[in-house]
Amino acid sequence: MQKHWLIFLLAISASLLVNSKSVNKEAIIGKVVAITDGDTFKLLTKDSTLIKVRLANIDCPERKQPFFKRAKQFVSDAIFSKTVTLNVLKKDRYRRYVSNVIYDDSLSLSHELVRNGLAWHYKKYSKDSLLQALEDNAKKNKVGLWQDKNAIPPWEWRDLRKKKSKE
Repeated sequence: MQKHWLIFLLAISASLLVNSKSVNKEAIIGKVVAITDGDTFKLLTKDSTLIKVRLANIDCPERKQPFFKRAKQFVSDAIFSKTVTLNVLKKDRYRRYVSNVIYDDSLSLSHELVRNGLAWHYKKYSKDSLLQALEDNAKKNKVGLWQDKNAIPPWEWRDLRKKKSKE
């Protein structure tokens, strides 16, 4: 029971921290009109601008990896056709808006994906202690992709595919 309270308190603290850090960052509100995969989707803003969004701090399974479809379906169920808020951190080299995404008034899409074992905390780009705690908990409880002892993170999977294509 104490672990649940600790995770709950960490979630509230992290949410407040994310919201306070995003004050100086760009916030965009819009309707989700397409789901590309577990960590990428398209958003239509009020002024009819279509933007591509990449979830910050996590990485979901790639198209041919186990749990790809489940991650994509989770995102679709959570946000498709809904109005969401993007707390934009930056634009990446593909001109996607790398963002923390808030839906249903207070839920973090990145947190929910990691909590449900459908994404990895992308430690190379993130020091988010709550995401790490959520991943550790999902891994310990063998939730989602953590049912596989040898789950390969997407960044390693992409590197392996690049190496194989060069051979």
